[in-house]
Amino acid sequence: MASESKVKEGAAGAPIGRTRWAIAEGYIPQGSHGPPHEMVSHETVCLLNTGAEEAHVRITVYFSDREPVGPYEVVVPARRTRHVRFNDLNDPAPIPKGTDYASVIESDVPVVAQHTRLDSRQAENALMTTIAFASE
Repeated sequence: MASESKVKEGAAGAPIGRTRWAIAEGYIPQGSHGPPHEMVSHETVCLLNTGAEEAHVRITVYFSDREPVGPYEVVVPARRTRHVRFNDLNDPAPIPKGTDYASVIESDVPVVAQHTRLDSRQAENALMTTIAFASE
């Protein structure tokens, strides 16, 4: 039987990540092909909190033709990950499909942010992922 090992916070004992991230690319495709909810075209921000405190995250969404919307508020528990679909963000307003947007993610503790998109407009699905830009 393998013994359980305790995972330390980050390499030097500190949480991993930054408190401010930007995703310059955003677009929720309008159509989908395949079983709902699992295969619905979507955008996701994947948040990793390696710290000992929960992260209070605020997401602001920017558009090319209108004022920003937000903040959308999300909590990521300590030493956990949370995947947040932009499709599911509704308060203060839903993010429109078929519209270019960008987002800024701000947290009260360091987190890591990664962006993914599932485009299932056709049977041959496409999955894209990239790390967000971290502000100093």
